[in-house]
Amino acid sequence: MNDSIHGRFIHLIPINREITMEQDIVYLDRNEHNYGPPKCVYDILKNADLTKISWYSRSFMTGSKSKLVAYFSERFGLPEKNILLGYGGEDILKQVVHCYISFDKTQKTLLVPRYSWWYYKAIADEVDGKTVTFPIYQDKDTFRFDIEGMRKVFQEEKPDMILIASPNNPTGNSLSLDELKKVIEVVDQDTVIVLDEAYAQYENADISYIKPLIEDTPNLLLVRSFSKYYGLAGLRIGYGFMGNGLEKFAQFSARYLGYNRLSEEIAIAAMEETAYYEDINRKMREDKALFAKELGAIDGFTVFKSDANFILVEIPQEITDGLKKFMNDKRLIIKFMNEDGFTHHLRISLGTQEQNRRVIDAIKEYASR
Repeated sequence: MNDSIHGRFIHLIPINREITMEQDIVYLDRNEHNYGPPKCVYDILKNADLTKISWYSRSFMTGSKSKLVAYFSERFGLPEKNILLGYGGEDILKQVVHCYISFDKTQKTLLVPRYSWWYYKAIADEVDGKTVTFPIYQDKDTFRFDIEGMRKVFQEEKPDMILIASPNNPTGNSLSLDELKKVIEVVDQDTVIVLDEAYAQYENADISYIKPLIEDTPNLLLVRSFSKYYGLAGLRIGYGFMGNGLEKFAQFSARYLGYNRLSEEIAIAAMEETAYYEDINRKMREDKALFAKELGAIDGFTVFKSDANFILVEIPQEITDGLKKFMNDKRLIIKFMNEDGFTHHLRISLGTQEQNRRVIDAIKEYASR
């Protein structure tokens, strides 16, 4: 079976000049999934009942939010009222920040790790929110959340919301369940806790902790996505689990006309293809070890451990500009970071094994000059 997206998708869309020109560029800069989804997804697209496009969902007639929410309810053991869908995980994050960090008589505060996705602050800025950070520190070849440091910042700032990604972007480290429980212990129930788990399934297939966590933590929202692990970023499917104390958000995020009916079918089909995704994840783990072994052997390079589908690599400052041009000339697009604390770092999304080999060889070629 052809592992490339173009190889599988070629029979569904016409060849055009734009696709032909760009198909030899390897994009490894946005944490996308270059293996593509399983065959069942394409079968649904080819054989879709297109009449569904013209009609709203009728799931409400059965007392359900939607077909996908009902599926999640059974799979995760939670009532439908605790489950929500969104236009990608990004949409749910935007909604919850806008809901609780919105314009008011006094400015409201969002607390995030010092190193985190820039988008968190951006959506807080949209509603005049104040963003403060707690420490995250380097420990040899990994990063760690400073829970005690977070406690101190929380006591000083009394934020209205805490937002933590696990695994974290761009550092790749995760928040353990024990650490999460310590975070929960720090805050009172007036503070909303948002856990962004967009990358969680790469290193942790266990879902048994979700039900008791949601049941025991009324102020918790856990957000996941089909964009990363399932390779469906272009379909924009996100979902979340919320505690019973987030009634305001449940109303804010309600979609009484239902959701994208075709996307729901695709999402369910993808979740049933366990073996397909486990095989890809196995390959990604092998390649993370390969990056660590081969790039980590280059003088001045540090490859950080990652629980996600990307790796963070620190490189010598003086080679940054030259390496960027070299990689672009080879049509290998990786992210050269230019952020506070990460001025000479690469964030490399994991592609196929052939693509990853090309990236490693190219970087080694440049470094050996």
